[in-house]
Amino acid sequence: MSNYVEMWKSLGMDLESHDSLCQVLPTAFGDVFLSQDNRPKGMNFWDMVVAEIHGIRPAELIEAQKQGRKVFGTFCVYVPDEIVLAANGIVTGLCGGSQFWVPGGEKVLPKATCPLIKASVGARLDRTCPFFRIADMYVGETTCDGKKKAWEILGQDVPMHIMDLPQMKRPQDLEKWTLEIANFAKVVEETTGNKITVDSLQAAIRTVNEKRKALARVYAARQALNLPISGKDALLVTQIAFFDDPVRCAQMCDKLADELEERIKNGVSVFPKGTKRLLISGTPLAIPNWKLHHLIETSGAAVVCEEMCTGTRYFENLTDESQTTLEGQFRALAERYMKTNCACFTPNTGRIDDIIRLVKEYKADGVIDVNLKFCCLYDIEGYKVEKALKDAGIPVLGLETDYTDADAEQLRTRIGAFVEML
Repeated sequence: MSNYVEMWKSLGMDLESHDSLCQVLPTAFGDVFLSQDNRPKGMNFWDMVVAEIHGIRPAELIEAQKQGRKVFGTFCVYVPDEIVLAANGIVTGLCGGSQFWVPGGEKVLPKATCPLIKASVGARLDRTCPFFRIADMYVGETTCDGKKKAWEILGQDVPMHIMDLPQMKRPQDLEKWTLEIANFAKVVEETTGNKITVDSLQAAIRTVNEKRKALARVYAARQALNLPISGKDALLVTQIAFFDDPVRCAQMCDKLADELEERIKNGVSVFPKGTKRLLISGTPLAIPNWKLHHLIETSGAAVVCEEMCTGTRYFENLTDESQTTLEGQFRALAERYMKTNCACFTPNTGRIDDIIRLVKEYKADGVIDVNLKFCCLYDIEGYKVEKALKDAGIPVLGLETDYTDADAEQLRTRIGAFVEML
């Protein structure tokens, strides 16, 4: 990515530290992904994106800014991309999935904070993530206490808008979330200088729906008995979807899905017959956090589905496209996003229902419920998840981990024993 040095300089990045990250990533990617046999040819696109992850897309965003467009950096699947797109803005995910950024976050955050939050803050403060440097505004939400306080730090030198997500799903909570979306629309209009209209929001809703449909096609291929794609590759597709242009993302996912469906017809599988199928649930796995998938898929099992924000929660449920007023569209968006079952809600029985449903749809032999260390929401909810799965006769293994490799062999032993038990 040497061709982007001048761009990184212009963004005020710490080039020496960033070089350290750029030197490590290709080796890690090669070990995890390029070592696989019989990968779909369609994965070449995502391989290219990762190879230039801090170059190609950041350069596109900067060029768009030169044309007057605004870039919004987001952290969560509850932020409605449709609102930003309707005002001719651009949405991008932000860095937060590597141990490389954690020490920077620990300079201002307690060590007993989840690695996702520490990595995000560290990526910004240490100036080693171009997406954090490019964004004109960050959009946060109130899904956990750690994030709520982190927003105060991240918002010190970049405009920060925080959406107050209700913690229950009563009728009055839906009304409140609808109002939050309407207020967000006003902020986006002020930031971009563009008015959101019924037509522009309708077009944006359709664009994001098409992206969701395309991702759903890739996932649906994983329901086949002969798996045409590994769990690692499917995870990578979802992770990159947070950063990519939504139209291009849909096109590339549809192209990949075409290949996967053809592979299914021809009986092509990337795993031996009889390989145990696992569903992973729990906290999100932000790029480049591929540790758990790699451990599972080098321990004799295959990951067939992710019930997490970097998984089914991201694309399931479409937004109603039939509304003809902005108020109706805001309500439709609120209804769609409130269907997502995050552990921040109480009660959250819908998530357990989702896991059991997905186990059946993806023909999973067992579930691994994973929790990032110090994420108390998913850690506490793990008790109910594991109990419900055991009551339903579904084998389950609860794991806690972070971004380091210190626990890799311990995890491999536990995963291997679980697969053997299956």
